[in-house]
Amino acid sequence: MHEFQLGVLAILGICIAGGVIGAWFFQKLKVPQVVGYIVVGVLIGDTGFGLLRSADIVALGSFNNFALGLIGFLVGGELSGSIFKKHGKQFTAILLGEGLAAFFLVGLASTVIVYLVCHNWASSIAAGVVLGAIASATDPASTIDVLWEYRSAGVLTTSIVAIVALDDALAMTLYGLGTSIASILTQSGGESIGATLMHTGIELGGAIVLGIACGFVLDAMMQYLPQTEKRLGLSIGVLLVCIGLSVTFNMDVILSTMAVGIVLINRAPNRSKKLFETVRSFSTPIYIIFFVLVGARLSLGNMPRWIWGLVVAYVLMRSAGKWFGAYWGGRISKAEKPVQNYLGMAIFTQGGVAVGLSIVASNNLQHIQVTESLSLGDMIIFTITTTTLCVQLIGPAFAKLAITKAGEIGRNVTEEDIMAELKVLDVVDTDIIPLLEGSPVSQVVQGFAEQDTFVYPVVSKEGEIIGVLTFDMLKELLTDRDSWQWMLVGDVMQPLRHRLFSSMNLADALEEMRNNQVESLPVIESEENKKLLGVLDQREAHRRVGAELVRRKTAIT
Repeated sequence: MHEFQLGVLAILGICIAGGVIGAWFFQKLKVPQVVGYIVVGVLIGDTGFGLLRSADIVALGSFNNFALGLIGFLVGGELSGSIFKKHGKQFTAILLGEGLAAFFLVGLASTVIVYLVCHNWASSIAAGVVLGAIASATDPASTIDVLWEYRSAGVLTTSIVAIVALDDALAMTLYGLGTSIASILTQSGGESIGATLMHTGIELGGAIVLGIACGFVLDAMMQYLPQTEKRLGLSIGVLLVCIGLSVTFNMDVILSTMAVGIVLINRAPNRSKKLFETVRSFSTPIYIIFFVLVGARLSLGNMPRWIWGLVVAYVLMRSAGKWFGAYWGGRISKAEKPVQNYLGMAIFTQGGVAVGLSIVASNNLQHIQVTESLSLGDMIIFTITTTTLCVQLIGPAFAKLAITKAGEIGRNVTEEDIMAELKVLDVVDTDIIPLLEGSPVSQVVQGFAEQDTFVYPVVSKEGEIIGVLTFDMLKELLTDRDSWQWMLVGDVMQPLRHRLFSSMNLADALEEMRNNQVESLPVIESEENKKLLGVLDQREAHRRVGAELVRRKTAIT
């Protein structure tokens, strides 16, 4: 019987649609959306229903690199030179503190546990240094996704972005050192420590040089493309070239594309700001596919029971190392209190870099046996796979808790965000006194002269709105003052054509006003209840939205 196989388009559709549903469900539980993406991936992968096979995940590997490249680019766009000038020493101290603390604590615990199983110090230390090196890595994707989801901004957010962006370089350096020690201890014929570190340095340096070169090329070409759409296409093209070259020459994708973003934000901050916003809005489906595939890749079958003890020790020691290392690094560098107290809990996540390093380690250490049925390479794969699932589930929640404790949620907002939150009732001007349809025009003219209002609603004797009177409608009567005494408001008003409801979203209401080319519109309770509540004026609405934007960005909670 022919085996049924899903096509690539069906797989992508399942990833995106399932990811959106999972994110919606977990957001209802007050859990960051990235957890929903990963859980859906687990459910449709080998651990769950098996809709995504290993071959499918491998075939879609290019999406992982593309997503990581976009993340690196957008992270680079957050790192202007002024940030490093102000916080450079602080970032260095925290990076070394959290990275080295995780390395030593995980390495020590892993060495002891593996020794209790295999009773071989050489293999145990080799396992410890490799697992410790991998533990120093932090997944920037899910951490940054939480910051974006909750519109976080502030000193803690800035520090988190910088640390997760730089963590890859430290992790790869420690990994190069760890695998060299493991090769020497197990006599597996690997490179010397010096040669391995030189090779790692070349890869990291090459990624930075490639990214800088692509950044300068992109910046130069953008000067001749004023349209945002064309700039987006050009940027994606350059990023794909940068990502492709990084993969071809085994360089770090995040580091290279991060360098592209850093070049753009520092050379042309005004020109590139809109580009970063456009790329971020475009990249959502790519992120969803990436995180769903992360979950689908996490296979938990056929694991020896004793590895669960190693998994628990790894997660606890790594979390403790990240937390206390970041605290002491922040304290030594005299960082702000929110950074000292909360940064460590925001960087628990572990993802693509750790899984990638574990795969490389598995290939290099496959010949070393921990037990008769388990090699050191397989043990590392099992451990990193399971711990990645654990920390990816708890890490985003702790990241949210950190920025909540620091009072930085909702501070990275725009006027569009605020207008999307507000209702018409929140900004309506209720002080305007409506005109009675039977009032003489002479009284109205005096009101226009004394007030800064150019639109007045007109109501009937029963108080129901029936029309509007604008200053433009009175212009024709200015030369005929005699008519002011006998002409009534009802004679010159315009019947009500457009009105707003109090429950309408402010953004929708302002869009409707722009489409109808009116500056002000009356606001009523509802279609059933035509009670007049006031007038919405575009200028006044934008002024209030601007004031709320300033309040949120300067608020200290």
